[in-house]
Amino acid sequence: MPKLEADIKAPNFNLPASNGKNVSLEEFMGKKNVVLYFYPKDDTPGCTVEACGLRDRIKDIQNQGAVVLGVSPDSVASHQKFIEKFKLPFLLLSDEQKKTCTDYGVWVEKSMYGRKYMGVARGTFIINKEGKIAKVFEKVTPQGHETEILAALKEL
Repeated sequence: MPKLEADIKAPNFNLPASNGKNVSLEEFMGKKNVVLYFYPKDDTPGCTVEACGLRDRIKDIQNQGAVVLGVSPDSVASHQKFIEKFKLPFLLLSDEQKKTCTDYGVWVEKSMYGRKYMGVARGTFIINKEGKIAKVFEKVTPQGHETEILAALKEL
């Protein structure tokens, strides 16, 4: 998989969302910028910090003409519990087949305590209204990531 970078067309996706519907990238084209963030697992420490940071700044993000979509391999039911527990005001998309994670290059080999396994590398893609990647954040630090996203949105 070639590495995704700014100014290339973002891979389309059509995934089940926490609202019970399917969501595709195409439905936002020409209307909104998309903050597409990938995270490893619902209701885990780093993922919760990242999601709550975005929750707390959602009005500022929306004021920049953007919508936030979170993606992980968790099920829709898991996403719904995560949203309810932390009152998250944005959709979470379920990529149980890991196709979108693979398309965006975030489904990678990881290592913990010497054991290798496949998992999601935390990353965020800002996709402009034309469907092109405007900004890529790799190896995201959950704390304060919403501030980085806002700064990038202001540059669009």
